[in-house]
Amino acid sequence: MGPWRCLLLLPLLAPALRAQQQHFMEYVERRLTLLEERISQWHDQSSRYSTELRDFKNQVLGMLEAAEKEREAMRAEAESAAVRVERLEREVDYLETQNPAPPCVEVDETLMDKQVATAKQRKNEKYTKLTDCSDTIASVRAMKILKRFGSASGLWTKDAAGSSEKIYVFDGTANDTVYVFPRMREFTLFSATRKAARIKLPYPWVGTGHLVYDGHLYYIRQQGPSFQVIKFNLANKTVVDSSVFPAEEQIPVFGLSPSTYIEVSADEEGLWAIYATKEDEKNMCLAKLDPASLDIEQMWDTPCPRENAEGAFVVCGALHVVYNTRPPSRARVQCVFDVSGTLAPEDASLVYFPKRYGSHASLKYSPRERQLYAWDDGYQIIYRMEMKKKLEL
Repeated sequence: MGPWRCLLLLPLLAPALRAQQQHFMEYVERRLTLLEERISQWHDQSSRYSTELRDFKNQVLGMLEAAEKEREAMRAEAESAAVRVERLEREVDYLETQNPAPPCVEVDETLMDKQVATAKQRKNEKYTKLTDCSDTIASVRAMKILKRFGSASGLWTKDAAGSSEKIYVFDGTANDTVYVFPRMREFTLFSATRKAARIKLPYPWVGTGHLVYDGHLYYIRQQGPSFQVIKFNLANKTVVDSSVFPAEEQIPVFGLSPSTYIEVSADEEGLWAIYATKEDEKNMCLAKLDPASLDIEQMWDTPCPRENAEGAFVVCGALHVVYNTRPPSRARVQCVFDVSGTLAPEDASLVYFPKRYGSHASLKYSPRERQLYAWDDGYQIIYRMEMKKKLEL
């Protein structure tokens, strides 16, 4: 096609080209308008979401502030309650000391007749004292917590008759190794047993009723249904003597200490054994021991119940039984039985021990120091006693 023909066609094609260009521009404008609408819609939604997020954040901050105020208020109430409980405990302690608990012996004529008959049969005569000791416990004067050593049950003590400062530790209710510390300082300062000597006993012990007296260890061994008192010389590590305890069908002597069947105790008068049998399973029995031969010199049926008892000891010929509750509370001496008859039960003081950890696994009286060595839930405690004179009958 020649050039002159192209020139002829240009006037014919110009309107078509302008129309096509116009349609393209309109298409672009529509697309731009749609894009602007979508951008505007996104902007509105973003603003709305941002506002909602800000409102939610403010709401959460308000809730956190309210929760913090409630926490502070609860903490203040808890502290106030703790102060009130502590005040209440002090008031209860005061009331307990001012209002003695009711007698622990049930009044039952039939039971009393039975006890009288049993007492006559078992020779419950009045005890002839060997010393002029006429003291009884008035109160717990002071308490000192030494440390925590060993398991929940055990006992620790000094020689009740000698002047030795050695500390003897029996860890557990069934073992055969005694730890011996040279002085109280070594026992208190060191948590491990590296400062202690070890004594391997020929027979394992049972319970927590053992005693160190005048250079000898008197401990309880179970052999089948019977129980033996073993006398062990601590100097030459030999068994000096042993004796089957002359009581049939023994049961645990303390209701709260089921592993202890015989409690060997010492006081100003010498050696004693506290035990219980099925013959009178409600109450405890007491026997005077000969330290040399382990013979029973005299026996008594006491009015002190086994139920809720956790331990006992003898002071100046008077049995003192310590009671508690199964959920451990404050221990107290609530039954006193004087074998010499010089202390009336109603004249005995109701002695309370400060509440600490649990219940006593053992209580060992030291006549020389007039204090108790206690084992309370693994803690070793010393109770210093305030004494008073007995009121003669």
